[in-house]
Parts: sequence; C-alpha cells; structure tokens
Amino acid sequence: MGKKHCLVLVWGLLTGPALAQPDETPRGRFLRPATHVGEVVEYELRHTHNPGLEVIFPDSVADFSPFEYLGQQYYPTRTRQGRSLDRTVYRLRTFSLDSVQQLRLPITVLRGRDTLTLLSAPAAVRLLYTAPKTVPTTLPALRQTTTLVPIDDRFNYPYWLAGLSGLLLLGGGLVLAFRRALRRRYQRYKLRKNHAYFLAQYARHIERFELSRSTTNMERAITLWKNYLTLLENNNLNTLTTREIEGLYNHAPSVSTALRIADQVIYGHMLTEDTQEINRAFDLLRHFAEERYQKATQRGVLDSAVYQAG
Repeated sequence: MGKKHCLVLVWGLLTGPALAQPDETPRGRFLRPATHVGEVVEYELRHTHNPGLEVIFPDSVADFSPFEYLGQQYYPTRTRQGRSLDRTVYRLRTFSLDSVQQLRLPITVLRGRDTLTLLSAPAAVRLLYTAPKTVPTTLPALRQTTTLVPIDDRFNYPYWLAGLSGLLLLGGGLVLAFRRALRRRYQRYKLRKNHAYFLAQYARHIERFELSRSTTNMERAITLWKNYLTLLENNNLNTLTTREIEGLYNHAPSVSTALRIADQVIYGHMLTEDTQEINRAFDLLRHFAEERYQKATQRGVLDSAVYQAG
C-alpha cells in the first residue's frame, strides 16, 4: 500500500467516527411505572444534541409494538449553553398480557448528506392485573334450576318495520293510482283559497280608497285585479295596456267601462269623478273576476302557481 493511501486511511479513521458518532444517546421513559390493559400511558422521548444538527422524532407510522399509538405532543426545542434539547411525549396503550413490557424508539439525525439512526435505551413498564392470578382448584357445586323466570316484553322491530313498509307501499300505490284526481282536488282548493284572498284584499283596497280618496289605493286595487287574472288564466294580463286588455277579452263592456273610469281617475287625476261611477267600476271588475273564476272552475283549467298578492 502506498504512502498516499496510508495517509487517507489514517485520516478516515481519525475523522470518520467523530463525524458519525452522536452527541448523546436518546433517552426514553414511561411517565408512570405501571399500567392496565387498554389504559393510556405516556412515554417521553428526549434527545440532547448540537444545535447545528437536525433531529427527526418518530411519528404515527413508526413501530411502537407491543404498544398502540394514540397520539403525541411535540415540545419546542430549547437551547441552553450550546446544547439543544428536543422532547416529545407519546400517548400509548397496550393489550399485551406480558407482565413487563419494553419499548425502544429510533430517532434520525441529519448531518449534511449523512443520515444516522439512533435507538433509545429500553424503557420498561409493568402491567397491573385485575383478575386473580390463581384459579381455585375446587369449583362450586352447580345447582339445577328449571323454574321459568318472567322477562320483559321486547318491541318487535322487524314486524313493525315490515308493517310500516307495507303501509308506505300501499299509500304510494294509492297516490299513483289517484294522483290526477288528488292533484285536481288540491288545485281546486288552491284556486278557491286564492279567490277568497283576492276578494278580501280587493275590498280592503276599495275601503282605503273611499277613506283617503287617494289614487294610490285605486291603482293598487287595479294592479291586484290584473295579477289575480294573470295567475288565474295563466296569461300576461298584468303587462298589457288598457286597450290590449279590452282586445284580450273581446271588448267586454264591463271591462272596458271599468278600466276607462280607472284610467281617468289614476292618470287624469279626476278625483272629482262621480263617486257612484267609481264604485260602479270597482263592482264591474269584481264581478268580471268572479265570472272568470267560475269559468275556470267549470272547464278545469287550474293553474298550479300559488297566488300571493302584495
């Protein structure tokens, strides 16, 4: 072996172990000397090292056998007088029946491109037994009892669930069989309810107009009338002008007369118009709405929309 190779070997022997050896062996201990089966026990792992090193503690994927991992709590690194301390407390439990159980956990030290794994010294915990260790050699004599003992009645869930399912299926079948008749009856109910609501609101607007003689209340009554007929007959009457409404209803005298009187009062500000004429206009519009309601009921044209007046 040449002189140069001997120098390299000696240098590696002198420096290699110094770089690879850790500052201190990790220390692990159980915070309680004994535990029961399935009881949570805490295990503390700590390592003191050079502040320039990076240390990785084990996590949930590590091997904690014979213990089961439940969780852990990291503590911030503390550095004093040129030494750093890392500490982690693990929450474990065991279902093993060994009287004394040990645990060693590895930590990883990173030194540049080198990785070093260090095992902590074994830490032991005793298992406390709750059952007696010795079994009596003589068993008590068995006594035969044939007397019936009354027990409480239990709710028969399967039969009740089967009955409830049958009722639901029967109800669903009836709904499917009579859905058209039920839908028609429901729509008639909505139509009757909406008509009663319209008449009540319409009368309220008329009463307010008579008390205040304000065109605003009259305009609200006409708008309510238009909206009601729009939903009753499923048309766009509430967007039409007076002439277009007259054309829609073939220039019905009652509609034409009532709307022209209303236009004179609202847009012409002719509140001096004869009170009887204004009342006549309100009556004509109400009677026309009732006629359209009767025709809609007779021919069965029922709109599914729910009327809501503002």
